[in-house]
Amino acid sequence: MAATITAAAPAFVKMHGLGNDFVVLDARAEPLPLGERQACAIADRKTGIGCDQLITLEPARDPRADAFMRIHNADGGEVEACGNAARCVAALLMRESRRDQVMIETVVGLLPAERRADGLVAVDMGIVRLGWREIPLARPMDTLHLDLVVGPLVDAVAVNVGNPHAVFFVPDAEAIDLETWGPKVERHPLFPERVNVEVAHRGADGSFRMRVWERGVGMTRACGTGACATLVAAHRRGLAGREATVRLDGGPLAIEWRADGHVVMTGPVATSFTGRLDRSLLG
Repeated sequence: MAATITAAAPAFVKMHGLGNDFVVLDARAEPLPLGERQACAIADRKTGIGCDQLITLEPARDPRADAFMRIHNADGGEVEACGNAARCVAALLMRESRRDQVMIETVVGLLPAERRADGLVAVDMGIVRLGWREIPLARPMDTLHLDLVVGPLVDAVAVNVGNPHAVFFVPDAEAIDLETWGPKVERHPLFPERVNVEVAHRGADGSFRMRVWERGVGMTRACGTGACATLVAAHRRGLAGREATVRLDGGPLAIEWRADGHVVMTGPVATSFTGRLDRSLLG
């Protein structure tokens, strides 16, 4: 299979955005039996293909969209949004259609994407939501200063970028034992749908160093929606303007929180390899 999507299931494309990796399957022509069990089997790095998220392309419901993107985390659970995956899918759809702009449909709305210079892809992740019910939180609270203390992590900012995030600004993001504290925040009773966890600090050049514990996945090298949430949180705290570079373990993303409330993420995509699933993974 070439580095583009074909309708012949069960072919797959293994891709990544800054090391946040995905198995992309095409179910537009023929449905695939993909539930939690199958997603876990495919995502397993020892007995499956291995990935942070399993991405399935399905026929678009909205006539404006090129395809519908369904997302399963490595634990099998279906989630609403993934920025790095959206860039990868956009790159595939642009290559397939030979266009520089495409529209991706998700359970939380339409994501316009376009090709930028130097092989970068920009995705409009939509309007950021900031109300406590929209995160969602278990009780009314100021989302700019959460009443939450988990070990060294205090005073988070809550942001929903199609999925929920808790952003903690710390003196040194590298010094936080996120593998210990991330899962405790993720499953804290304050977050009825669990939460993605970011720790970040502002660099001397105005960029932000961010590390992430992803809901349903664990430590990942990058999280596009997390980078968006970090910039939004930083702007709300007066730490940044509406544009900044967010530096993740896998590399940098350029984030802009536009005046109309939409947040736009720009970064690279890459294809690792292609192949076909063994049907035992779909059993």
